[in-house]
Amino acid sequence: MGSKANDLHMLFFPFMMQSHLLPLVDMANIFASRGARITFLTTDVNASIIRPTIDDSVHLHIISIPYAEFGLPDGCEDNDFPLSLDLRKNFFKAVASLYHPFDAVLRDLIPDCVVTDMFLPWTYHVAAARGIPRLVFQGISNFSLCIMDAYERCRPLVGEAESFVLPGLPHRIELLKTQALDLNKLAGTPMEFMLEIFKEINEVEPKSYGTVMNSFYELESEYADHHREVMGRRVWNIGPVSLCNQNVTYKSARGGEQPTLASECLKWLDKKSRGSVVYICFGSKGLFSVAQLKEMALGLEASNHSFIWVVQNGKNNWFPEGYDERIKGRGMVIRGWAPQLLILNHIAVGGFVTHCGWNSSLEGICAGLPMITWPLGAEQFYNEKLLVEVLKVGVEVGSKVFDFNPETRPIIEASIIEAAVRNLMGEGEEAVERRRRAKILGENARRAIEKGGSSYNEIEKLMQELINQRKHV
Repeated sequence: MGSKANDLHMLFFPFMMQSHLLPLVDMANIFASRGARITFLTTDVNASIIRPTIDDSVHLHIISIPYAEFGLPDGCEDNDFPLSLDLRKNFFKAVASLYHPFDAVLRDLIPDCVVTDMFLPWTYHVAAARGIPRLVFQGISNFSLCIMDAYERCRPLVGEAESFVLPGLPHRIELLKTQALDLNKLAGTPMEFMLEIFKEINEVEPKSYGTVMNSFYELESEYADHHREVMGRRVWNIGPVSLCNQNVTYKSARGGEQPTLASECLKWLDKKSRGSVVYICFGSKGLFSVAQLKEMALGLEASNHSFIWVVQNGKNNWFPEGYDERIKGRGMVIRGWAPQLLILNHIAVGGFVTHCGWNSSLEGICAGLPMITWPLGAEQFYNEKLLVEVLKVGVEVGSKVFDFNPETRPIIEASIIEAAVRNLMGEGEEAVERRRRAKILGENARRAIEKGGSSYNEIEKLMQELINQRKHV
């Protein structure tokens, strides 16, 4: 690099949700490893979560949310402290009220750039007033952003059609109307306030310096190009950022610190044969009705495959009678947090059942695993299309309706779940080819972040550009 990287001071500011926090922590660690000076701005609660996964090269700077002023309970950004729908609006207001404290941080620290979450669009105005470039962190895929752009262009033409083909994309992508992320559906609901937030996001993102993506070029090259050339955005693909966590201690602590549980998982997996275990996890917000949980339990049992199943619903009174005894030694059920990176990368794990959140999708890709796709909402149905139809490493379980409410979501029956697991873990030609493709993607992911790889080079280009930008100010 032409100028010393440690001349570059970058400030990272994540949105206060674990799915947004963790990848930005990883990203900060990566830039720190390349010599940049890093300040990571977060709350006391989140600082306690991420401290085990950062070292002295990342400086934590604490900002305080005025909980009481907005009728919020202290520490409510903690994932173990879920907010009711009526309080989420207050939470976004409380975060936006950090405008002046954030400005004071920029005034005092004078960073060369800020990297802030897409859900903090107001940070653009603060940074612009100070003459500091703002990079947007997009926590989803290029593919999903391209889908969203195409959908907005064709939405007026969709009408009452049950399905439609999205225009102008590198592949033929057909969506059911029930799978689309249609923000207009928020009108008249408790989440209506998000419409204004998304409007501001769409206004300021093109004005920002550019966008950093947790992806790598080889994974979705046609959509990375489409994002840049057709949508006209300045984009740097610098992932997969989770691959910075090669240390076992870091993997065990990422998102939670339960060393005993991590050790138990590893000991359990060490007793299993290579590629024999299915890992099931639906992210930190993946809740299901009792009826659906029972179907999952019976489907996993009937598949006759070993499994580790992470369940967010804390109570266990929904287990079918005698279930614990019947799955003893073959199934492990974890309630709450699990050391996902450690599990996915264990040699005994051969498949992943996922909600298709982008962090989990990428972590499965990095581990070289085929996946069963079970999207629930947000852009997860779009990621499913990428995994199943474009990359061809996924098997659909048959989720067709965007619905975060576990009580109204259509039930997937045990027999369908059993068939999907058997398909994923089977020895047929399709299953073998799926595993081959997944393994290649995992190898490409690791190469992307190594010296000379696409993401490695993108980081170097971005850092040099930011250094040069500062020189001309």
